[in-house]
Amino acid sequence: MALFGLFLTWIDRKITARIQWRKGPPIYQPYADFLKLLIKEVTIPESSPKTLFILAPVLGLVAMPIVGMMLFSINFNPHSLFIGDLIVILYLFALPPLAVILGGSASRNPLSAVGASREMTLYFGYELPFLLAVLVSVIKAGSIRTGDIVLYQNSHSPCLYSLSGIIAFIIILFTIQAKLGYIPFDIPEAEQEIMAGPFLEYSGVLLAIFKLTKAMMLFLLPIFLITLFWGGINSLWAIPKFLLILVLIILLKNTNPRLRIDQALKFFWIILGILGIVAVILAFNQL
Repeated sequence: MALFGLFLTWIDRKITARIQWRKGPPIYQPYADFLKLLIKEVTIPESSPKTLFILAPVLGLVAMPIVGMMLFSINFNPHSLFIGDLIVILYLFALPPLAVILGGSASRNPLSAVGASREMTLYFGYELPFLLAVLVSVIKAGSIRTGDIVLYQNSHSPCLYSLSGIIAFIIILFTIQAKLGYIPFDIPEAEQEIMAGPFLEYSGVLLAIFKLTKAMMLFLLPIFLITLFWGGINSLWAIPKFLLILVLIILLKNTNPRLRIDQALKFFWIILGILGIVAVILAFNQL
């Protein structure tokens, strides 16, 4: 997952470069950047709680391999996991933003504190429509067991092939942008405003861990979306589905300006929130 996640960041950078009429980096660049960070010195702010500062990035990294193992196990053996495994996956996906919040707060830097505050506000913004969209697939399958959702789509049709499924799919596509910290929702980092936000005081191995976590999320979130709405990844058709979602994520990133935090909240709570409620109602009516 780590190796392939870093490869996807190269695809992201390459497509972004082509959109901007640039050549883009060589294929080994993400791996070289990661290795370069591993050999750099780790500096810890003198006034920060060192244990929390060091453990914060590890918290997000630990969650991603568990999510990956669960998703692959579910897709290739839908009967393998337990009732309520979807809830566990949702909680694990919440750990990376929590790690960013804790790390930024532990940095004892005013700009990092602003970034951590924005990350927390953004999380409360996108999580509601994200959960409403996930609820659509739960209603259609009649189960909170992810394997049952995959089996339902195999025996009927993918949840995406319905009106409620299309709306939920679009909602999750936008929330993926926010979870990854991509434009237009890169508000916590906002390099032109607060430099690097919660990552400002991080360097060396600890910064590499944050970047690796985000790379693994870029790999796992599209798989999660395909699992819930597009029939799972247990066939070769999953590859073009995955690439299509990846390209959509990159295009959204490169064709929108950054929003302010209040604009982002209005977008998630009012626009996507209302669409999420509509999708849930349509799902209850089998539409």
